[in-house]
Amino acid sequence: MTTTNLLEFDLDGLAVFCERLGEKRFRATQLFRWIHQRGACDFDAMSDLAKSLREKLRGCAHVQALPVVSEHVSSDGTVKWLFDVGDGNAVESVFIPEDDRGTLCISSQAGCAVGCRFCSTGHQGFSRNLTTGEIIAQLWFAEHSLRKRLKVDERVISNVVMMGMGEPLQNYSALVPALRAMLDDHGYGLSRRRVTVSTSGVVPMIDRLGNDCPVALAVSLHAPNDALRDTLVPLNRKYPLTELLEACNRYLEHAPRDFITFEYCMLDGVNDQPEHAEELIRLVKPVGRAGVRCKFNLIPFNPFPASGLLRSPQNRVLEFAKMLGDAGIVTTVRKTRGDDIDAACGQLAGDVKDRTRAAERMAKQRTIPLKPVF
Repeated sequence: MTTTNLLEFDLDGLAVFCERLGEKRFRATQLFRWIHQRGACDFDAMSDLAKSLREKLRGCAHVQALPVVSEHVSSDGTVKWLFDVGDGNAVESVFIPEDDRGTLCISSQAGCAVGCRFCSTGHQGFSRNLTTGEIIAQLWFAEHSLRKRLKVDERVISNVVMMGMGEPLQNYSALVPALRAMLDDHGYGLSRRRVTVSTSGVVPMIDRLGNDCPVALAVSLHAPNDALRDTLVPLNRKYPLTELLEACNRYLEHAPRDFITFEYCMLDGVNDQPEHAEELIRLVKPVGRAGVRCKFNLIPFNPFPASGLLRSPQNRVLEFAKMLGDAGIVTTVRKTRGDDIDAACGQLAGDVKDRTRAAERMAKQRTIPLKPVF
């Protein structure tokens, strides 16, 4: 008999499931705590659940993480897991330890349909959306396996970023229950400020997220004008910069932070010139009208052969950052972590059975050299 993986549910969903078994909501809360706070998967170990409920659960439910295909640990302590999601597909998650936080980067899709020029996931193409259970299982496994490894009882993962494989807002129906499980005090109890959804700019879903489950928002910008962004982030052709920035301002009305983070991958000779920095300043701080409250996160590009792109020299990245900072825009340069195990930003590729022929299309794009557009 097919049983239900209880990782598929946020607390409300689990309450509905328990109601169908004839149980009250407080039983769902108890069960939710056992699963997410304690990492339990054996119903018999859930000692404060009624014996009758445990018997029901054994017959219709299970708690199961994703099979781990591989684990790699970087010299800087970064950990990358490859998870099997079936049918020849595998996705990657990355844990980044720091002195004041532990951040988990989670995937939302097997592959990605957006096809950004500088992202190795996009070059693999797209297979399918992950389910809520497959999204939250990455956190469930990482949190509780790290606790065992470190021999601690307290929470290890303090921050979650939806910046792994896939475009989260193109898998909205599975994403939101997963976010709610992360935020729930009976689950992982994460702050809305410490859960970040990164998007390439799916404007209608940005608006929905602001109403349904506002968390920190990061937008993959990567270019200061539509002509260049069209070539780097193809989604821009559907939702150009003017529409995207308007959506960002609408989101700020609901956001837990008072700024939007703009991610900007620094590409040698493509988007890293002083003229680009000046154009970015005019874009987010236009003269005579309101701009967007934002900070910039400059990302050193992690080259891979299929991209045909190179990393901007460090001195140019720092000069670019200084121009933005001198204009009053908070700007950071992302520290590269886990690049020796291909776990750095833009390197997650997993193993995907492409249904979109993206690799073929992007191979054709590589024959067209990118040039700065002003």
